[in-house]
Amino acid sequence: MQRPNIVFIISHDTGRYLGTYGRNVETPEIDELANEGIQFNNYFCSQPQCSPSRGSIMTGRYGHNHGMMGLAHMGHSIYEQLETIPSELNKIGYRTSLIGLYHESVNDEFDPYKLGYQHYQQVPGNWAAEVTDHFVDFLKEENKRNDDSPFYVSLGFEETHRPFDDYEPVDLDEVVLPDYLPDTEEVRKDFAQFYRSGMDMDDAVGRIKRAIKEQGFDDNTVIIFTTDHGIAFPRAKGTLYDSGLETAFLMKFPEGMYEQGYQSDALLCNVDLMPTIFDLVDCKVPEGVDGVSFLPLIEGEVEQTRDHFFAEMTWHDKYHPMRGVRTQKYKYIRNFEDGPKVYMPYDLHTSLTGEVVRDEYYVPNVDEELYDLEVDPAELNNIASDEAYREVLADLRAKVDQWMEASDDPLLKGRVPGYEAEEWESVDDDYESRKK
Repeated sequence: MQRPNIVFIISHDTGRYLGTYGRNVETPEIDELANEGIQFNNYFCSQPQCSPSRGSIMTGRYGHNHGMMGLAHMGHSIYEQLETIPSELNKIGYRTSLIGLYHESVNDEFDPYKLGYQHYQQVPGNWAAEVTDHFVDFLKEENKRNDDSPFYVSLGFEETHRPFDDYEPVDLDEVVLPDYLPDTEEVRKDFAQFYRSGMDMDDAVGRIKRAIKEQGFDDNTVIIFTTDHGIAFPRAKGTLYDSGLETAFLMKFPEGMYEQGYQSDALLCNVDLMPTIFDLVDCKVPEGVDGVSFLPLIEGEVEQTRDHFFAEMTWHDKYHPMRGVRTQKYKYIRNFEDGPKVYMPYDLHTSLTGEVVRDEYYVPNVDEELYDLEVDPAELNNIASDEAYREVLADLRAKVDQWMEASDDPLLKGRVPGYEAEEWESVDDDYESRKK
């Protein structure tokens, strides 16, 4: 069997804010990709932040197992000895390329070749339109090659990362806000620009799809679209709530390869992507990965491949260590340090929405949180102290304890080394004084 080409599209901070996931953002190109392929409705990241989440995609491991427990530009890196998607695909004859954004490092080196890529195209700004320009050129060059070996290309978009200042907002009346944020003019303005960022990204996805077809690669190319974590708004990015962990995930296969045109509600995690890709192309899955291939799900052999996944956060631009576990029905979160009820990274703290919610979010946190996702999908009612859920709490607490111990989580030994972003030094508010 000829191995398929793989086009891997990854956006920044998009969550599931796309039309195909029921949001009222106009994303017709991505919606079409979902309709023609497979849309996964319960696909989550294991870390609600850029570098650690991308590290999990690359390695199939949770953050403290691949080493990147914080942002790459703040000294956190993937362990050098670990296998990555491109490094292993190289071994079975794939030509691996990266165009645009990446946010992983190895041994403190920002070097795509250290990550395993054979080719890298730098794109100033990493804007989706410009990344797509280079991708079109890439396909044209591929057509000139007298070589039928497959390619794997990662396309990294800056959208929908903050700031949104350069985007013309949609009409404020068109915005539909999530349940966990207040409906104010400031929040609507923030979302109106975020919407436009997603719409620009959608245009690029449309061009990518057309280029693949026009250059004759559509009969042997798998297209994957995903993002790194939840949206860059308070109570999403930087938290272990579903709003921080939810990620879009779409796969479109060449016609006739697998049944398509449906949605799957199976619970999945982004650590599962590496083994799934490797299973798909008959590449050996490295020992020690945390992920589980969901190719049997795609092939219709099983209805689910996991019943829970773990989530974590240690460092972002502040130290805010948390560990948790999510099942289909429940979410358990443990906070390991005193801090605010809801941590906001600096870009969220200073955003229009962040200014609105500070008084509500900057109150002391609690040690444990438990949510019944069926009755409280927005995770607004912490039931950790509810006697009716005592056994659930004990079970999920034990799961996290066992996971941390079995994986030798560095957090068990005390504070994980790192440093706070310099930007916080200039913030004149009472963030620190509101800690427990």
